[in-house]
Amino acid sequence: MQTRFYPIALMLFLGTGLTPIYSTAQPVLVPDYTEVTDERLLNPEAHNWLSYRGTLDGWGFSRLNEIDDSNVQQLEPVWSFSTGVLGGHEAPPIVNNGVMFVTTPGNLVYAIDAASGDLLWRYQHDLPETYIAFHRTNRGVALYGDKVYTATLDARVVALDASTGRKVWDSTVQDNNFGYYITMAPLAIDGKILVGTSGGELGIRGFVVALDAETGEEVWRTYTVPAPGEPGNQSWPGESWRTGGAAVWVPGHYDAELGLAYFGTGNPGPWIGDQRPGDNLYTNSVLALDIKTGKIQAHHQYHWNGSWDWDEVSTPILMPVERQGRMIDALVHPGRNGYLWTLERSADDISFVDAEPYVYQNAFASLDPETGRPTYDPKHKPTTGSTTSFCPSLWGGKDWPPAAYNPESGLLYIPANDNHCGVIEGREVTYMPGSAYMGARTQMTVPEGADHIGEIQAWDMNAGEEVWTREFDSHNWGGILTTSGNLIFSGGTSDRMFRAHNASTGELLWEFKTNSGIIGVPSTFSVDGKQYVAVQAGWGVDAAGMTARLDMVRGTRTFVPQGGVIWVFALPD
Repeated sequence: MQTRFYPIALMLFLGTGLTPIYSTAQPVLVPDYTEVTDERLLNPEAHNWLSYRGTLDGWGFSRLNEIDDSNVQQLEPVWSFSTGVLGGHEAPPIVNNGVMFVTTPGNLVYAIDAASGDLLWRYQHDLPETYIAFHRTNRGVALYGDKVYTATLDARVVALDASTGRKVWDSTVQDNNFGYYITMAPLAIDGKILVGTSGGELGIRGFVVALDAETGEEVWRTYTVPAPGEPGNQSWPGESWRTGGAAVWVPGHYDAELGLAYFGTGNPGPWIGDQRPGDNLYTNSVLALDIKTGKIQAHHQYHWNGSWDWDEVSTPILMPVERQGRMIDALVHPGRNGYLWTLERSADDISFVDAEPYVYQNAFASLDPETGRPTYDPKHKPTTGSTTSFCPSLWGGKDWPPAAYNPESGLLYIPANDNHCGVIEGREVTYMPGSAYMGARTQMTVPEGADHIGEIQAWDMNAGEEVWTREFDSHNWGGILTTSGNLIFSGGTSDRMFRAHNASTGELLWEFKTNSGIIGVPSTFSVDGKQYVAVQAGWGVDAAGMTARLDMVRGTRTFVPQGGVIWVFALPD
């Protein structure tokens, strides 16, 4: 395995017909880089965007307010940067004191001057020609100390020197030949780099692993499907735990007071539940992991014996919620299963508070009021040898694109999808390493008379009420950014628009048509007192697949150009 580093000076030769002169020297291209400490990650400066959602509680909220609901109409692009890569660009731009770090499909990392758009360095991970990955994407970097961390499609974690792009260490976390690969942005905290694995469609056994931030050595590993002798293994018949899924492919969140990292887990494998009777812990769950040891301190399973491919892998937002006059430390999760979940977290427990459908759902007949455990309508639970319809479709009420919470508006913002249903034909399947292990054939359907699919929903979680909704013809795959300027920013629709809405009312205030559809997660930052909003455009992955399926159902034909571009916007000087 080899990796390549391209100093900017060498890149000037590329594509010119001249022969580049290679040097072993690693120039410092980011002088005076500011190290990222635990203290900064837990209390980030307003002008920076140091982690996946800006803060480790997952709010997706910025205190910056130079751009607000009174002037956002003046927003204009100030620079753009082509990544040179096709496919789905999902990573947020991460910014530390004027230096932006961005990843692309195929595991490129760019370091860019955040104010000018000038390239500082570029790193490309050399993937094996035969690597296995169902989703060729990446959700971003983590910053810690003087390093940048990225995870790869061949199931490795790489540490780069933030000033030079030089590779410091490169650690394998699992064998890609068995279907393990990584798309998530790492979670960096407490001297550790935490990652989970994709590959739920390939018969993997999910896990979260913590690596030493300085050396890349493994500190602990926690499997999300328990082996014999581990709590929860009785929920798996026979040897089914070995290929049980429960992949972890979205970054976790962290509660410093409790010392717990929270992760969502994916669905079981194979997809059809009657092939593995039981609850199948800890699939479709949220897990609380002790940051020191990796021990599972608590869990909540959103639905048991999953049969719909409803990954509940999105990590809940850690936010305050008032219930019956009491403020609770909540975990709030808009589920793929179509329910909006409110849970309460503590040092050794995750308890059910309430849940209600936020999109049309017909698979659950009821929820236990004490535990939240669903009872299923058998007409809408897929089985082997039959074809079953259900709502929402396998892509759920909300897939991985993150929701956001604004403490000033008091609202939770959900990139939702309604009015889409699915059909699954269950089939027997035999496990083969590195091959699809789903046992299902799927279709999408749209209820007659449905006038839209995508939505942005705003919820008052204290009242448990939806406050406003904005609707879109296409699916919505837009992760949401919210700011102290009473704004939310998002893309996600097939019309290529990047939009700003009033956070209190939902009024559309501004939109800009980019080169491609946007499934990247927006961020915001400031340099020398000037606020910028950044997002990656680049359509692909499941958003493209869903668009094609929706076209088949509707008899339409939607063309969304591909090609990754980083867009950065600001107010005119």
